[in-house]
Amino acid sequence: MSPRSDTAWSAPDTDGIVTCTLDVGAVSTLRGRRKRRGCNARPGDVALWPAPWRDLLKEWLKQGGARRKWPKLLLDAGSRRVHEAWQLLDALLKAGLIEVEEHRDNTRWQPLWLEFLNLEAARELVGLANREKVRQLREEQEGTDFQNPILSSLLKSLEKMPAERAIRRHGILVALDQWISGGYNGTRRDFALFARGDTKGISSAEWSWIEAVLSLENIGISQHTPAIWLRAPLALRTSNGMLDLRCVPDCIALTPETIDHLVACEGRIVNWCILENRTVFERVARHRGAVDGVVWVPGFAPSWWKHGVGRLLSLSPAPALVACDPDPAGIEIALDVGRVWAEKGLNWAPWGMDAGTLYTLPKRKALNEDDTSRLSRLMSQPLPVMLRELASWMLHNGEKGEQEGISFPD
Repeated sequence: MSPRSDTAWSAPDTDGIVTCTLDVGAVSTLRGRRKRRGCNARPGDVALWPAPWRDLLKEWLKQGGARRKWPKLLLDAGSRRVHEAWQLLDALLKAGLIEVEEHRDNTRWQPLWLEFLNLEAARELVGLANREKVRQLREEQEGTDFQNPILSSLLKSLEKMPAERAIRRHGILVALDQWISGGYNGTRRDFALFARGDTKGISSAEWSWIEAVLSLENIGISQHTPAIWLRAPLALRTSNGMLDLRCVPDCIALTPETIDHLVACEGRIVNWCILENRTVFERVARHRGAVDGVVWVPGFAPSWWKHGVGRLLSLSPAPALVACDPDPAGIEIALDVGRVWAEKGLNWAPWGMDAGTLYTLPKRKALNEDDTSRLSRLMSQPLPVMLRELASWMLHNGEKGEQEGISFPD
């Protein structure tokens, strides 16, 4: 790096260091001062320095601006690293990364100020973010258009985050947008590989940030390999052989890949019984699974669940009885599940979701503000008679229930 042409700098010495004396005019406060800097910028030298030098430099660069007081930097280094601090000062000067202002103390020159000639570039050399590039990237990211509105809350939350964190999480949102639009399904590790190229590339804090707003299951991301839990009096045929569910006494899980490989089935069921509560599902599966197909729906049905159940319906069509919590969200879940049957031209009906059943529950809960909003939306649209009566009862009485207290007939 060449010094400014309008300043009286000396010729470079053997280390490429040039000097400018500040003893000019009659200003006594400037007497005995000078500035030094390296002419030959060699930022690549930093990679070859001992680790302790790089660590100390990183500490210096984490805080403060380009111009620093040398006594303060020495203090930050601590008594055990004073020698390393002086070595680092000399190395920075020779690499052309700093300018040093010194004053004469008797017969010796002592540093007063150290100024990084390109602070952000120096930060990059030790693995810190270039804040100018970060700001520019954030400005560019703010213009990104997303296809899926369900990501809007997460996108909004980036505004309150430090820029570096917001940049990383914006990248996750871009991948989520592509994942949802592509209809992909897989585990958390599958998505991390998709988004980051590393199965462990998304931290627990980042997963928590997503889960605070979205149901991962609903966007095709499961904790482990997703599976549909069921019991049914069917024998499922694949190109490789037969999977006989009739020998299952309680329930079994079928992965999406297994279901996609089905080519036919043997046996007949009377109804498909869909239950939201896991405990109730297991109980009903034991009691009714020899006659009916009993399936667990994990809350709002993920796309992989709908695809898999739709595949089973194609092989073994039958009407559905849908049992969810007698609460506003339960009504929404039941309607969503019912659409899977309606799209196949099959009938479905709510089960255990009537006002009388809710009234006879031994324990009910008060509606909250979100419940009331859900019910208002539901009452403004067409509903099966049973669900409309249930929604009306909840609005009138201000109460809701849970499926676990309901006794379903054997």
